[in-house]
Amino acid sequence: MAAAGDGPWLDDAAGRLVRPFTVSNGRTRPTVALDLISQVMATGATPLGYLGPEHTEALDLCRAHVSVAEVAAHLKLPAAVTKVLLSDLVDCGALTTKPPEFHHNPTDRALLEAVLDGLRRQL
Repeated sequence: MAAAGDGPWLDDAAGRLVRPFTVSNGRTRPTVALDLISQVMATGATPLGYLGPEHTEALDLCRAHVSVAEVAAHLKLPAAVTKVLLSDLVDCGALTTKPPEFHHNPTDRALLEAVLDGLRRQL
């Protein structure tokens, strides 16, 4: 079992010891409209108030434009929880968001297969 402060609390048999709904304080809806391919980036502003360790880790991941799906994968959290965390950071001015730029048809089979391949490599 990992010691407190060593990243996410994990137990080899049980998995994450802190359940995802506790990370978002039981909230299930973000205050900002985000989808999995929305891009987020740190603004450099120092957030006011308390940030949990997951907020801090998410902010560190957003030093360059990154998608919500990528942040969720790195945090090993469900997308719904990640959206709540990211919306908290947008609300306090620490993150900015922009819609994705499509250079292709978003329902193009080749594009969807490339996304699936990328996700499989991350797992």
